[in-house]
Amino acid sequence: MKKIFMAALLLVTMVFAGCGGGGNEPAKSDGDAKKMDKIVIGLDDEYAPMGFKDEQNKIIGFDVDLAKEAAKRLGSEVEFKAIDWNSKEAELKSGRIDIIWNGLDITPERQQNMLFSDPYMDNRQIVFVKKGNDQDIKSESDLAGKVVGTQAGSTAESYIAGNEELKNSFKEFKTYGDYVSAFMDLENGRLDALVCDEIVGRYAMSKQDGKFDALDVAVGPITQFGIAFRKEDTELRDKVQKVFDEMVKDGAAGKISEQWFQADLVKKK
Repeated sequence: MKKIFMAALLLVTMVFAGCGGGGNEPAKSDGDAKKMDKIVIGLDDEYAPMGFKDEQNKIIGFDVDLAKEAAKRLGSEVEFKAIDWNSKEAELKSGRIDIIWNGLDITPERQQNMLFSDPYMDNRQIVFVKKGNDQDIKSESDLAGKVVGTQAGSTAESYIAGNEELKNSFKEFKTYGDYVSAFMDLENGRLDALVCDEIVGRYAMSKQDGKFDALDVAVGPITQFGIAFRKEDTELRDKVQKVFDEMVKDGAAGKISEQWFQADLVKKK
């Protein structure tokens, strides 16, 4: 009887311990179990001022600072990984990166393949020319007969490629891996006009000591920047959206914008 009693007592003890009934630590929630130790953010590292390399080869930028603040509030490390911007959707789907946060326009085509945050900034594509060489460009139709360039995979390229009449009116249409190369060709006369994100282009102008003019000529519709995730990553999207909304509400996002643009350009709800 003693042996049977001891065996039964041991069995009860094992079951009780297995159920966690005797411990003081609370069970981990599903949210804790799914917490990401590190978020990998894909970007074009020559896309100033959103994300680019400084003189010390360190990735900096407006979106970089926003992402760092969001990751800190999520309690996660963050890694920035340069990607081929023209293959950004494939990079995201493959799992090589978790997020694209780099001045990415929300478009119906991209929404078919990516999950987006709420818009956080307005953007438009405008025309940049070499200083003093506006060639009487007053509208996008005035680009007819000219050599026009933009970045491959950009919103401007998507718009122009989908507008055959406009594209066919150009003398030549060139695309570039990055805007740095495009502005070099504009300066050297290999382009007559460059269609570029206004924010990016104006920042590039500020670093070029009066070499270019920004024309108040919009090409295509005004768009909005968003943060992109894999279609199925609703949980991560919701977590990032929550902390970003907090950043807007408490003024942290506005302060970052003021550091880069001397104005709070972040959209408010």
